[in-house]
Amino acid sequence: MRPCRAIGFDADDTLWHNENIFERVHERYRALLARYHDAGTVDRTLFATEMRNLELYGYGVKGFTLSAIETAIALTDGRIGAEEIQILLQQGREMLAHPVELLDGVAETLAALAGTHRLLIITKGDLRDQERKLAKSGLAAHFSHIEILSEKDEAAYATVLRRHAIAPAEFLMVGNSLKSDILPVLALGGAAAHVPYPLTWGHERVAEAPAAPGRFFPLASIRDLPALLRP
Repeated sequence: MRPCRAIGFDADDTLWHNENIFERVHERYRALLARYHDAGTVDRTLFATEMRNLELYGYGVKGFTLSAIETAIALTDGRIGAEEIQILLQQGREMLAHPVELLDGVAETLAALAGTHRLLIITKGDLRDQERKLAKSGLAAHFSHIEILSEKDEAAYATVLRRHAIAPAEFLMVGNSLKSDILPVLALGGAAAHVPYPLTWGHERVAEAPAAPGRFFPLASIRDLPALLRP
């Protein structure tokens, strides 16, 4: 690939596990509502509620928990009890307090690249929760800047790159989401490396990978990143 001087990293499901925590809670949520509706109905209704609330709540555990409570009330016609709502609140607290588990190869890769490139975290979600996870990850020292955004679209990336005086042609974004980490950066003229995660939230799915020869790089693991950047 062409030389780059700055590398942006997504956080959730790129540096540490996140979606698997949500999936385990989804399983418990389906079980909680199983006597009211089948799993497919629960999943579809919860997702629709999340999408409807996204502009107000944003991304993250807190918005998910509020949407889960709202969905439970709707699907039970208001019959859900206070004890069950308490369970949903407790699940949200457990998610927020969950240990940060790094993905394989992350610590070694960042340590190797920090000496040769300017590294940034560019992620989205709840500010307090993302700050907590970064602090617990032990990775913060590798990054020159931390950007926690409400959305990751073309305009947001353009603003970040301008703020840090980084030309798109000299920038590489690394992430697991084609929608949020790859497509907006390619649209700006930057490069992007896709490191897939086994689980993908429905809102982040796109139909197919982009066609951008010389700027889009599918990787099997974050461990492959230093070789991609090697002259």
